[in-house]
Amino acid sequence: MRATEDTYLHKGMRKKMVDSIREMGISEEAVLGAMMNVPRHFFLDSAFEKHAYEEKAFLIGEDQTISHPYTVAFQTQLLGIKPFDKILEVGTGSAYQACILAELKAKVFTIERQKKLFEGNKNFKLLTSSLLIKTFYGDGFEGLPTYAPFDKVLITAAAPFIPQKLIDQLKPGGIMVIPLNEGENQRMLRITKDINGDLIEERFSEFSFVPMLGGKKE
Repeated sequence: MRATEDTYLHKGMRKKMVDSIREMGISEEAVLGAMMNVPRHFFLDSAFEKHAYEEKAFLIGEDQTISHPYTVAFQTQLLGIKPFDKILEVGTGSAYQACILAELKAKVFTIERQKKLFEGNKNFKLLTSSLLIKTFYGDGFEGLPTYAPFDKVLITAAAPFIPQKLIDQLKPGGIMVIPLNEGENQRMLRITKDINGDLIEERFSEFSFVPMLGGKKE
């Protein structure tokens, strides 16, 4: 069961979370504002409610997790979201990341391969930002060619390689943020596709994600 109320206590805990990720290096005020506005405890089982704003990942079922707040903020900051950006997110999970993107006024197309997670994500619909989110049950490696091209692509699982089909669905000038496997951890990459279709790769810190898997799971 998940919470549906956002109290002054929750807001106070959320402010401490935002102050913490600011101290960890997140500097984009729009990202910090989005993290402040979206109630993270809505996306967790009520048993974790008192801990929802700690710098922790939590299991959400089907061996999947909701990422650490800093990880969500870091990936979001790397994307450089602008209002009305069209974003493909691979790995809906709890839908928390999708709501952060939507809070920044992006239009989000998000794919989840786990049917139980896809069907179980209802709380994000409590937020007005849900009007900007379209959810799909499918294989993230395939992307959404019908809705392409995208301004940005965000992958929220440990990718074994850079999926060419997702690169193909990225606009010239577009950006992909992807945690790429390097042994036990993943290296966060930002890949910019220039107007000629060439890729410019930037490498950042190491993170830890659940694996990105192909196909759909009933």
